[in-house]
Amino acid sequence: MAELRLLLPGDEAALDAFLVAHADSSMFLRSNARAAGLVDGGQPLQATYVAALEDGRVVGVVAHCWNGMILVQAPAHVAALAAEAVRRSRRAATGFSGPWAQVVAARDALGLATAATVKDSRDELYALDLDRLVVPRPLASGAVRCRHPEPEELDLLTRWRTSFAMEALGAADGPELHHASRADVLLHHERGADWVLFDHGNPVAYSVFNAMLPDIVQIGGVWTPPEFRGRGYARSVVAGSLVAAGKLGVRRAVLFADPYNAAARSAYLAIGFEIVGDYGLVLFAP
Repeated sequence: MAELRLLLPGDEAALDAFLVAHADSSMFLRSNARAAGLVDGGQPLQATYVAALEDGRVVGVVAHCWNGMILVQAPAHVAALAAEAVRRSRRAATGFSGPWAQVVAARDALGLATAATVKDSRDELYALDLDRLVVPRPLASGAVRCRHPEPEELDLLTRWRTSFAMEALGAADGPELHHASRADVLLHHERGADWVLFDHGNPVAYSVFNAMLPDIVQIGGVWTPPEFRGRGYARSVVAGSLVAAGKLGVRRAVLFADPYNAAARSAYLAIGFEIVGDYGLVLFAP
């Protein structure tokens, strides 16, 4: 029988030893634990981590994050882990993220199967070893350029992030969304995880690493304003960020995307990504 236990400082190595075996679908868990530790004070990136142990080894983990998201990586015991994580965190659930079947099981266990959502998606999970990255010709030739944004560009990126949240995540426009978008943009900028593509000096696309480790990154928040779409900018901003990451020792990248977004699928496959599984993203309605 598995033992369910709250993870505490000192458990980092045992946790990561389990998660590394599921690396492509555990980026939020691994990156957040590395960046913010295992103590939950309600600050950005912190979470309450509950693990299942068998013979002293971690065999599953669920984390209830500072923002209400429940992250799952538990091939076994996911229902019990989700219930225990929520019991200990005393937070409301705002959504789920992780392997699709586990997300479904955790949601059912918490009685949230029929709760209203703004996003309820079985996404495709993509992965790429960076030595197989296909660099788009405009980026390789220097016709477009990818770099970190400057502080004076963050207001524009906040507007872009707001538009992304409305279009891709079903968020409702309003002051709360603008505040949350600003916080997201600033958090990624402070971590050096944000990238902007420029064409003739004009910003045309945005992407972030929403989870980072020394050898692997996860791409998210890819956004090209409607007036700039259809020109290959999305693939160039993602590729540009990965070229830079590769120079710092990163060797692999992952992302998840809605299978009904044909443009996104085309862009990611064009630069070398392959579909390696599925991934669930559920966001509850406010």
